[in-house]
Amino acid sequence: MRSAVLAAAAFCLLLSLSSAQSSKPVETLSVTQIHAGMRGVAYTVFQGTKPEAMEVEVLGVLKNADGPKGDVILVRLGGAKAEYNGVVAGMSGSPVYFEGKLAGAVAFRIGEFSKEPIAGVTPIAEMLEISALDRTPAAIPVDSKIATLPARKVASPGANHQSIQDFANYLQPIETPLVFDGFSEDTVQRFASQFASAGIVPVMGAGSVSNAKQPEAIEPGSAVSAILVRGDMDIAATCTVTFMDAEHLLACGHPLMQFGMVDLPMTKAQVLATVPSQLNAFKIVNATETIGAFVQDRHNGILGEFGKTAAMIPVTLTIHGGSSPKQFHYEVLNNARLSPVAMMATVFNALHGVNEYGEETTYRMSGRINVDGYPDVALQDMFAALDSGQPGAMLAAMSLGEHFSRIYDNPYSVPAVRGVQLDFEMVHDRRWARLDNARTDVTEARPGDDIVIEAMLRPYRGESVVQQIHVRIPPSTSKGPLRILVSDGDTLDRFRHGGPPFLRKLDLASTIAYLNKEHVNNRVYVSLLEADPEAMIADKVMPSLPLSIMNVMEGMRGTQDMVVSNESSVNEAATPALDYVVAGAQLLTVNIK
Repeated sequence: MRSAVLAAAAFCLLLSLSSAQSSKPVETLSVTQIHAGMRGVAYTVFQGTKPEAMEVEVLGVLKNADGPKGDVILVRLGGAKAEYNGVVAGMSGSPVYFEGKLAGAVAFRIGEFSKEPIAGVTPIAEMLEISALDRTPAAIPVDSKIATLPARKVASPGANHQSIQDFANYLQPIETPLVFDGFSEDTVQRFASQFASAGIVPVMGAGSVSNAKQPEAIEPGSAVSAILVRGDMDIAATCTVTFMDAEHLLACGHPLMQFGMVDLPMTKAQVLATVPSQLNAFKIVNATETIGAFVQDRHNGILGEFGKTAAMIPVTLTIHGGSSPKQFHYEVLNNARLSPVAMMATVFNALHGVNEYGEETTYRMSGRINVDGYPDVALQDMFAALDSGQPGAMLAAMSLGEHFSRIYDNPYSVPAVRGVQLDFEMVHDRRWARLDNARTDVTEARPGDDIVIEAMLRPYRGESVVQQIHVRIPPSTSKGPLRILVSDGDTLDRFRHGGPPFLRKLDLASTIAYLNKEHVNNRVYVSLLEADPEAMIADKVMPSLPLSIMNVMEGMRGTQDMVVSNESSVNEAATPALDYVVAGAQLLTVNIK
């Protein structure tokens, strides 16, 4: 009898809320008005798209349970489905009402193996702060190094909390599953640690993303999804709508990753099934049509804006080398913390997911990254498995991820990446060669002379190959010893740029210019090194600086704007593009008379 009365009351409440949604603000209840024994109702979707009612009984209020002044309302959920399924991953954000007034969102679970559906509720006043923050005219820019560190680790179904934290925490945010659809198990395993560092524990095969129309109107209690990747591969997170007005909605009651300002597609969602589990029940969800964009990811929930279009990064990836080219189209979120790892994972997944893939495969990559207002970042290189044991596909993905990290990691500009075009040619062989030896047939030379360097390469499981590189000694070269570096492209870049390049914080224009000057992997380079200091300011090189000039520039020395090397590269030559990824380096010395 009580269930029937509850169902009727809930139905009337839902109708009144739906009809009043656009006519007047929803009444709210302060946490100070909450006391033990109060009974109310909460809404969530167990299957399909229609929210269903759950009984709610207040057990008490936990003061400062969610940080300073972060009170949590402790409730027991009731009703047949709530008692059977327990507190379910994907239930985050389920609105809780007392006497028709909105009190907050179901957001926390108690422990791992609770025998009762006991949950924590985030007060609505704390969630409404997010909406007020979003409307602040002059928002403070978010530092990606600070804002992207999640205050609380949000795991996913099946995640081992002990591997994430080494302390007991009985009050935990209800998991918001980050579902990876179209990804191989190998891909998820290889990149799990990178996603975990951003607060994501991937879940495979628990839903999908499509543009399917969903005629049912969204309302408090509906499922809603945030999209990180969509297209031929998908990554999506799903929780529950707490509050709506004509322009915005609030959901989750806790952060996805607490990134602060975000720009993620917001879609309707359909719950295919709710899977009960004493360890961690969860919803299997399909994300459907786009209705706007999530713009805030904060401590007490996420904020979406209806009608807004998220600025995703379109990617076209084509793989050649099989019976016919295979093309992948997808979009990746535009975010300094997650875009690089999302690009790495999707590229490796595409290369790994074709029949032509093999551990011995070599890849020739070409393409470009388009950044609005700047020259394209050119992508031209070759990748094969080396002694590290990483397959060529992984090395190609890591190279692309490094390019993205460098584009985003500048302290001056927010890059607007407009698109990525990638072409991979697969060679069904392990094409790499080690630089075994380098020599020249002269020990002395004069300024202006041409000398020949012979480099002996030993290909993987092949016969040695000798390459000759002609290089000219500049007429201005000083007398004395002249060092000659014979090397692969990576070694030369590290030598020329004063250590790991990612340690230098350059402006975006200099970063792109720097990336476009990097040397490729499939050539042997010869660099002539003179014993005069060389300065690199941003992406500009100033070789053979006189002592007087160095004294004038002393104030910049050692800063990120200027890197000084004790030697200058006075000339450079290289072989034509080889059919091998080259690895290794040697130093020679010639005396200049």
